[in-house]
Amino acid sequence: MEQQLYKKIANIVENQIKNGSLTYGDRLPSVRSAQKLYNVSLNTAKSAYMELESRSLIESRPKSGFFVSLAGQRRMSIPSISTFKIDEKKQDPAALIDKVFHSLEDKEITRFSLGLPSPSLLPIQKLNKCILETVHELHDYGDQYGQVQGSPTLRKEIAKWSLVLEGKISDEDLIITSGAMNAIYSCLRAVTKPGDTIAVESPLYFGFIQAFQVLGLKTIEIPTHPITGIELDALKK
Repeated sequence: MEQQLYKKIANIVENQIKNGSLTYGDRLPSVRSAQKLYNVSLNTAKSAYMELESRSLIESRPKSGFFVSLAGQRRMSIPSISTFKIDEKKQDPAALIDKVFHSLEDKEITRFSLGLPSPSLLPIQKLNKCILETVHELHDYGDQYGQVQGSPTLRKEIAKWSLVLEGKISDEDLIITSGAMNAIYSCLRAVTKPGDTIAVESPLYFGFIQAFQVLGLKTIEIPTHPITGIELDALKK
């Protein structure tokens, strides 16, 4: 299948970063300049830059434009495909989960298990201000249940962004969940029943294991490559 145009543009810029033509701190052309440079629509140029941001290769600076990020200069080795050790003793996932959550107060630990960013990387004051402003604007003071499908305003805004990504969805196609775990749980309930066996990548976020247990599902771990994903030959076997 032909590669999408915005990804082609993103790959061109990524190659420039990898071969050193663009280095940390270099400013990229504005979105409108990129539109003219590559002779594409404005939405395509925006999507290309959003794709580069998702790869952590560039960063947006307010009122300044897009710049090559420090992450784009890192040269780290790729992890190997996951392997399995034969262990007759069955490990209880609950023990690992308890260990992680009981250590949350230990500030000496750099935590990768929960996938949370460091507070130093977030604009905490700005976020707190936005939360206060939002609560102040709520007509019912936020003490009432909303629609099961989620906030209509939020769904409409997400639908608008899908147009930037060349999507074709409306607010009626969206359901707002209270995080990724809620989304995974809802999807599993829709397509599985207790006793089913599902294939999962390895390593896997341990929180998913809890959801599998609650739903009565069995799991088979599949070796996973960090770039290409689940090993299809192993899945076939």
